[in-house]
Amino acid sequence: MTWRPATDEEIDRYYAEEFPTHVDHLPGFLTATGPKQYALAFREAHPVRSDERPNKEFIRRDTRQTNEAGEPTIQVFDQFEDVIDFIRQPARNDPLAPSEYALADPALLENTAPRPAAVYYALAHWDRPWILLVDIDAKDIARERATEIVPFGVDENDLTDLLDMAGILDAPPAGYPYAFEDIEQALEYGFEVQDIFEQDFAAEETMVVYTGQGVHVYLLDSDPAHRYDEKSREVVVDLLSESYDIPIDPVVTPDRRRVARLPYSLHADVCRLVQPISSPDFDFRSATPEVIET
Repeated sequence: MTWRPATDEEIDRYYAEEFPTHVDHLPGFLTATGPKQYALAFREAHPVRSDERPNKEFIRRDTRQTNEAGEPTIQVFDQFEDVIDFIRQPARNDPLAPSEYALADPALLENTAPRPAAVYYALAHWDRPWILLVDIDAKDIARERATEIVPFGVDENDLTDLLDMAGILDAPPAGYPYAFEDIEQALEYGFEVQDIFEQDFAAEETMVVYTGQGVHVYLLDSDPAHRYDEKSREVVVDLLSESYDIPIDPVVTPDRRRVARLPYSLHADVCRLVQPISSPDFDFRSATPEVIET
């Protein structure tokens, strides 16, 4: 299938028909009120109820209300079906309603209802330690490869020119800031990181997730000594980056405020299903939801 953005109708159909069939396969920590937040990104900014508030392209919604001490009190979502309803129709089912911070009711607007171009969950968690995740993106691999192909004669800060001169923009999938070989390399790196977690850290529970344009690698064990606090995560980043020369995003792993793509959500920019995988030989070209027209 050609790499392309999903249409609004395809996004609607995916979350109405296919996404609910995957819910039973979500990792156990992804419950209605486990992650501290769920988040959505929109293709176009959507108005909020107050005219004094800016339109929103990205929203976070807490899964539990808290008291003044920051302790959880009331569940915002009673069950995961409530999360699905929020994903499908975020303005109509905004947990912030009737606050002025909630998304405006599409019935009162001329523009259409917002649809999720991406669905995320917070790595911070109510019921377990903060999720340890490593992000490996094909875009970063492509940029690094481009600087080797074009060692001089172009400003490295001008990414478009750099990728163009390196021939990456014309390579399949044409027009994207990476080539298929960069995604393949991301998959290889992902399983290398999984091996490091299992061998060097004696991790018993790991997971590699294809994200549409790269991979996320999870270490889900709870370290009894450090609970993988910020300092120990910085050590993990340094180890992978410096000792193993794996091009990970150095900010994601130690940042408590980070969100990650929800497994089995749709990466609408490329029509690909975000999903756990078991091999670097995973056929990402065919990872297309059934409701997407090929």
